[in-house]
Amino acid sequence: MSTFKAMVVKDEQSQPEITQLTMEDLPEGEVTIRVAYSSVNFKDGLVALKKRMVGSYPMVPGIDLAGTVMESADGRYKAGDEVIVTSYALGTGHFGGFSEVARVPADWVVPLPEGLTMRESMVLGTAGFTAALSVLRLEENGLAPDKGPVLVAGATGGVGSVAVNILANRGYEVTASTGKHDEEAYLKELGASRVIRRNDVADEDGTPVREEQWAGAVDPVGGKTLQYILSTLKYGGSVATSGLTGGIEVQTTVLPFISRNINWLGIDSVQCPMERRLEAWERLSTDYKPTVLDGDLVNEVSLEQLPEVLGAILQGKVRGRTLVKL
Repeated sequence: MSTFKAMVVKDEQSQPEITQLTMEDLPEGEVTIRVAYSSVNFKDGLVALKKRMVGSYPMVPGIDLAGTVMESADGRYKAGDEVIVTSYALGTGHFGGFSEVARVPADWVVPLPEGLTMRESMVLGTAGFTAALSVLRLEENGLAPDKGPVLVAGATGGVGSVAVNILANRGYEVTASTGKHDEEAYLKELGASRVIRRNDVADEDGTPVREEQWAGAVDPVGGKTLQYILSTLKYGGSVATSGLTGGIEVQTTVLPFISRNINWLGIDSVQCPMERRLEAWERLSTDYKPTVLDGDLVNEVSLEQLPEVLGAILQGKVRGRTLVKL
């Protein structure tokens, strides 16, 4: 393959373009991969359109990919191996997944687990990986189905959609919150027992402690939604926070922490240690594997359709997971 297609952002003033690259254009790395699928995440929109978190230009966005090894200078991988790469500097400081070919450091590569196809792994992608990390941390901190209902905020987004399905499949009573009033049927199909409005779980008056409601919560939102969750967790409950679509500022007090013994758990998918990374992907291929890795959860697009989708995801108009077929 002498040339291949990729989405490239040339500089801070440029819009992303679909162009032809050569192998010589790729950054350094031990493993060269023929990319089969990537996926679209909120962070990709920030990189491609808002020019945030970009280490250098030109840049190929795409914070995750799945494909087949073409060449490897590392003994852990050989031509023909099916692999996953997510996070680290992929798509922000190192050419990412919106390309038919990628070259990455070997230490970033995860062997595709048995029980997942490459397509399924990218239906999950960084969002599914983050959802799995969130549920894993919550359960390690005592969450169990008999403890009470679990709230998933931002439930129609990538992390939220996968988290709803994982939790429902594990026997939890899931309440899903969303700003999209017409998505109740979709969220119930994923497994939500109840669907509530985003405004119902937003702290507008700064009350630090309210009536106990949730044994746990998955929070890809932050901001006033997180403030509300902290004030309504049951005694000993936990919230796993992984996102900031609702803002980075959180106003609270120590009261819910010391009076209800609650836990605020930070979820990082970028620098997550490899041992933990492998554990999460293994769980996603077994007992955490969603039952809706196709159908209404998934929208598949081409490279040429990406700019429009990236704009839509920044506006909160994308539900579930958008898959990029390379």
